[in-house]
Amino acid sequence: MTNETTKADRNFSDEELQDLVASTDTGGRNPTSRTVALLISGLAFAWSLFQLWIAQPQLWFAQWVPALNSSQTRPVHLGFAILLAFLAYPAMKSSPRDRVPLADWVLALVGAGSAFYVFLFSRELAETARSGLPTSAQIVIGSVGIVLLLEASRRALGPALTVVGAVFLAYAYMGQGWLIPDIIEHSGLSFTAIVNAQWLDTTGVFGIPLGVSTAFVFLFVLFGAILDKAGAGNYFIQLAFAGLGALRGGPAKAAVVGSAMTGLISGSSIANVVTTGTFTIPLMKKVGFSSEKAGAVEVASSVNGQIMPPVMGAAAFLMVEFVGISYVEVIKHAFIPAVISYIALVYIVHLEALKRDMPALGPAANLGRMFLKIAIGFVVSGAAFTALVWLVNTLRDAAPALSEGVILAGIIIAYVLMVRTAAKHPDLTLDDPNSGKFTLPTVAEVFPTGLHYLLPILVLVWFLMIEMQSPAKSAFWAVAVMLGIVLTQRPLKAMFRNEHTGTAFREGVNDLVDGMITGARNMIGIGVATAAAGIIVATVTKTPIGTELAGLVEMLSGGNLFIMLALVGVFSLILGMGLPTTANYIVVSSLMASVVVQLGAQEGLIVPLIAAHLFVFYFGIMADVTPPVGLASFAAAAVSGGDPIRTGFTAFFYSMRTIALPFLFIYNPTLILYGVDLGTTAGILQAIMVFCVATVAMLLFAAATQGYFLAPSKKWESAALLLVAFTLFVPGFWLDRIQPRFEELPPVELAQAFDSTPAGETIRFVVSGPSYVDGSPTKLTIVHTVTADEPASGRADAAGLMLLPEGDRLFMDEPMFGTDYQQQLQGFDFYSDPRVEVSSLLHPADRMPKQIMWLPALLLLALVVMFQRRRQTKPAF
Repeated sequence: MTNETTKADRNFSDEELQDLVASTDTGGRNPTSRTVALLISGLAFAWSLFQLWIAQPQLWFAQWVPALNSSQTRPVHLGFAILLAFLAYPAMKSSPRDRVPLADWVLALVGAGSAFYVFLFSRELAETARSGLPTSAQIVIGSVGIVLLLEASRRALGPALTVVGAVFLAYAYMGQGWLIPDIIEHSGLSFTAIVNAQWLDTTGVFGIPLGVSTAFVFLFVLFGAILDKAGAGNYFIQLAFAGLGALRGGPAKAAVVGSAMTGLISGSSIANVVTTGTFTIPLMKKVGFSSEKAGAVEVASSVNGQIMPPVMGAAAFLMVEFVGISYVEVIKHAFIPAVISYIALVYIVHLEALKRDMPALGPAANLGRMFLKIAIGFVVSGAAFTALVWLVNTLRDAAPALSEGVILAGIIIAYVLMVRTAAKHPDLTLDDPNSGKFTLPTVAEVFPTGLHYLLPILVLVWFLMIEMQSPAKSAFWAVAVMLGIVLTQRPLKAMFRNEHTGTAFREGVNDLVDGMITGARNMIGIGVATAAAGIIVATVTKTPIGTELAGLVEMLSGGNLFIMLALVGVFSLILGMGLPTTANYIVVSSLMASVVVQLGAQEGLIVPLIAAHLFVFYFGIMADVTPPVGLASFAAAAVSGGDPIRTGFTAFFYSMRTIALPFLFIYNPTLILYGVDLGTTAGILQAIMVFCVATVAMLLFAAATQGYFLAPSKKWESAALLLVAFTLFVPGFWLDRIQPRFEELPPVELAQAFDSTPAGETIRFVVSGPSYVDGSPTKLTIVHTVTADEPASGRADAAGLMLLPEGDRLFMDEPMFGTDYQQQLQGFDFYSDPRVEVSSLLHPADRMPKQIMWLPALLLLALVVMFQRRRQTKPAF
């Protein structure tokens, strides 16, 4: 197959594919005027410099230049984003791309000026608007700023977020109307109050989402852009092909692994599809995948790059602020679902290859042996990392004054040796995937050529995991190392190869500048998205929708948690048709995350807040898959020549594991290592057990949905595999039907239970009473974890509970103001009949371990294996 034939088939040239990425990620405008092009690039470069300046942790400049606080850096960040949005993104598809119209110059300057006004006059705003006394000029500037922000959002992201933001603004202003349910009606806010809250204050546009974009996300996007400019993207793709290309359906497996690694450097599903798909999709078609399935594999693997630690999508950093946990905790909770999701996708494409008897590219290899090698590699890498930690800690203990210098020297020496190793091998080039002859590289050829790309990733993981530094500081040092690498790798290679270093140094400088510019342009959409999403967050906090939505969702779901989760998932998917993952996550989590926790508590199921947020996050990443608007599916179809709608539906089918996982860890939070202490040997062993069992369960789930295990599955066999997978994931579901989880104690013993429970243990009780909204009977299950700093007696009073025992019943008065219980129980009406009371005190029952339910599941699996072995004609791996 020739290159010309393939392009004619898909009708997209490489330039058109890059334009597709640019129009969605960095802006589709490409001015022919060199002055204008340099100005846009200069603004992007200046934005990157500004972000590095405010991120560097030493503040060496503070004696000459005042250090900026978050309320000052956020407006500057947004000012750059709006300015570049109007300059880089055309207003319409028919708008000129080769020049910037005068109207766009005006809008860019006015929009950016409205944001910079908040920076320049922050002290005046603190004395006027933020004290509730905005001036007329401030209201005008704020009004213009909001309108132009929504327009910038429309240009960079499409109309969805603009429409959603406008609807929330209209709801805040009107408060009532035939489209607004009675339960969330309010008297309406004044125009002045809305503008003040949204633009002039620090809780709306300039609130937490934009703060996360300013402090964390930009640095990680910049890190990925520079890493890609250095050549890491090509290295990861070739490493994946070298390791997996010789397997059955090898190009598809390489696409999955390559996209997982590329996810480290690209926060964009579309860019990931085009970058890796240009190589993988033609090769997948060559071994037997249809155009739609080849594109779908690339889409499913590229989209999941956003859930792959340690560098996850921008939404992961928002979780840090919304949930109130560290980024390391987010990584801990996201790790197992992300890894088993990718393992399952590798297995899915393996089953596709088996079903269609697809050949390998070159001599066939064994998937099981490949998994074993990867497992050994993880163990060896873990042992080496542990040894490095011990060595550094020993050095710091022995010579604390010299340790930092020695460590820096060690990093430099290691880097130089890595580049010297790479210089001994030719630079990586990949055969044309569309040519008739394609030669697979070997791991021995590829691996040494990019060892130095792993160094900044190691630095990032080190600062996050070992030094326990903030994501911003960790990303800053990783970017600093990356800047050094991209600037020096070419000259060093030239020196080791006895080539001219001057030209190589200039190329390194160009790579550095290009990486800085690309990183900033990749941030335009994220910057305006987080700012526009702040409109939704502020509306939720200023109107009843934030507190009363739980009642509306409960009414729609009939009080059933599973139905409510399904509604939240569908809501996310509908929003995902037009919103990028980050904006989708902000909107849905602001509205629904606390509702999931609250409704779970009413059913007696304690849903951790992080599980609710991850649930929303997982459905949010389907934004780029969901037909009919999934942009990643359209990008893949542009490469493959397939139908984009069929590609999207196939990718959605392949992504069913990503949809199933959120439901599973809501009902079994152990899957996200919630409550597992990784600082102890027992905790680590438990985590390993959870990972192994979850991996097996997910592989069985993949086999069931694909209709193929050891042989083509009959319907009852697929149903049995689904049942086995569900039991392995949530064994407690079946045990709860046999033995109750808790035994009831007299409620009046609650205060005694508080005082007698050891630190670290939990107390579970159920509160019943009339709802504050409509007086209907409601229940809430509360779990209290006793901490070591609580008093030896009177713990219930100290926690703010006002308990009123009367005979064998225990009534409650409104908890003390400002306590956690005042927040948890605010949905009850303490001043009406019937009275609020503690209806149950629950004590863990003495019952069988839930893992006992694995035995019948494994017996059922053995039965399926026995029947399928009789029909098996090909090796399972």
